[in-house]
Amino acid sequence: MKFNLNVLQSFKINNYFYENFAMLFQFGFYSSVLLIFFTQGIIYSVLLLAKAVKIDNKSNYWLSLFIFLCSLYIAPWMLGFAGWYDNQPYRDILFYTPFQHLLFVGPIIFFYTQSLLNPSFKFSKKEALHLLPGFTYLMYIVAIWIYDKFILGDYYFYKDGMDKDFDDWYQKLGLLSMIVYFILSIRYYNVYKKLMLQVVSYADSILFKWIKTYLIAFLLMLLLPIIFDIMGYFFPEMKSYQGSWWFYLFFSIVMYYIAITGYSNPINSTIPFKMSFFDKNPILLLNSNNSDETETIIDIQYETFEEKNSPEIALWKSKIETIIQEEKLYQNPELTLADLAKKLETNASIISKTINQGFQMNFNDCINNYRIEAVKNSFANGEHKKSTLLGIAYDSGFNSKATFNRAFKKNTGKTPKEFIETL
Repeated sequence: MKFNLNVLQSFKINNYFYENFAMLFQFGFYSSVLLIFFTQGIIYSVLLLAKAVKIDNKSNYWLSLFIFLCSLYIAPWMLGFAGWYDNQPYRDILFYTPFQHLLFVGPIIFFYTQSLLNPSFKFSKKEALHLLPGFTYLMYIVAIWIYDKFILGDYYFYKDGMDKDFDDWYQKLGLLSMIVYFILSIRYYNVYKKLMLQVVSYADSILFKWIKTYLIAFLLMLLLPIIFDIMGYFFPEMKSYQGSWWFYLFFSIVMYYIAITGYSNPINSTIPFKMSFFDKNPILLLNSNNSDETETIIDIQYETFEEKNSPEIALWKSKIETIIQEEKLYQNPELTLADLAKKLETNASIISKTINQGFQMNFNDCINNYRIEAVKNSFANGEHKKSTLLGIAYDSGFNSKATFNRAFKKNTGKTPKEFIETL
């Protein structure tokens, strides 16, 4: 009898949970598809966080937070199709819980860009100010919740039955914020790219592909609401509840792409630097321990330099040519401006200035030109008949086939195979 009572009690408990919690999520086509992307976004957010902790990678912390915010962004539409807006207390949960943190997304992607490109980036009080608009919106929602639930005891702000996350002013302000931070990220990336071309001989391999990929993907996120607004004028059904689902589907696809490609990205920059958004040149290139005593000023505006035949430039140019050719420094695939300066027992600023004004090119192109000349000599000696083109390229200091082909075409106007045919 005791056994039967336990079975009956267990059955009642299970039945209670089924009746009260089965309606938490009404599975259907619209809700289920978004649920897949939502759960995958949360999973990748956790994976990125675990990866950040494991390898002490600051950029993955910010990417994890970005993917988490994107997952929350699609949650109201997913839960709405799952029946939450039609049932209590779930409707109030959606009303009084901000899921779309639009004013946080822009700063987070900007912090990710900085931490990805600059190992000296630190989140300080100055950076925290970027999050102030987001926290202000959170306080606004909390104030609404306190007034409706504890002061009035009824809907006042929500008497129209519309979620505040979808207020037109908030959506437009959030989009504007993300556009501003996207522009700042582009600016930061351009400075970084110019700096890498000035200080390393392997610039092509440092994040250029991934950073461009995720910025393009983020740009697509920004364009989606604009595209769907335009489509809404021609196809009014796109502005309906079900029509808007397509926007969240495409948004989820872009989010998922950023998540999986960002998680697989193994590269982070190792060159620390300082810069100002209001001063085009110069910037400060830091040493690895960020000591102010060894900061080096690097002018990244090499495109504007004119050739200067001063005795000092001519002297240093001769020294650079001699040591690179005699010691074949170009064969080092990870040669940096600092390495060359150390060899010549001077500072990187002098070497950078000499290369810019004496050789009329940046450091990366300068070293690649030496590598190309070495490849040409190998071709002239017939080594391409005994070795592969890629083997010759690696022996000359190149670290990838793509970089070799691009540099060779830039230097000679021909591909390596076309050049060999002219010998």
